[in-house]
Amino acid sequence: MRFLKREGVFCRSCALASFRDMQSDTMVLGWWGPLSVLITPFTLLSNLSALSGIRRIPEPVAPGFRPPLDPGKPVFRRPAGILALIPVGLLGLAVFAFTALLLVGLVTGAGDSAGHPTLTAGSCARNDATWPEQDLHPESCDSADAQLRVAAPVNGTCPAGAYVAYPEYSEHADMSLCLRPLKG
Repeated sequence: MRFLKREGVFCRSCALASFRDMQSDTMVLGWWGPLSVLITPFTLLSNLSALSGIRRIPEPVAPGFRPPLDPGKPVFRRPAGILALIPVGLLGLAVFAFTALLLVGLVTGAGDSAGHPTLTAGSCARNDATWPEQDLHPESCDSADAQLRVAAPVNGTCPAGAYVAYPEYSEHADMSLCLRPLKG
């Protein structure tokens, strides 16, 4: 990463030519570093203030000791400007995707127990998977689908014959609950 600056007394044509060359170079070469990816967009925007200053310079009226530089094509009509749309587009897409995922996570509550239902002691549940896999769902104890009664562990252990539920099924996803079979 490096920051370059051209200083001097320029006519409008020469200043515009220098600006367009440097802006094009920044658009192609400015992205190739871990911090540069973050700094380059701000550098490109801050360079626009230099462009507004260039536009206030009057056109040359008398030829100097050499002819003015040809400003060339505008930045986005040069190959470098067109290539720069790739990292700019990717950066914009990454910001959009991050924001969208963050909003979706906040709206759906994806941060709580990875989507597992909460089981409480005294309730009943069913397992839609084959043990030892667990796909537990709360179920009314009066239902024919109820397979397990949920209990809190006594002294940190479950009684013999009881299954142990993964901690993410508890209210705060911090303790394993005991699951006693209702039938057989």
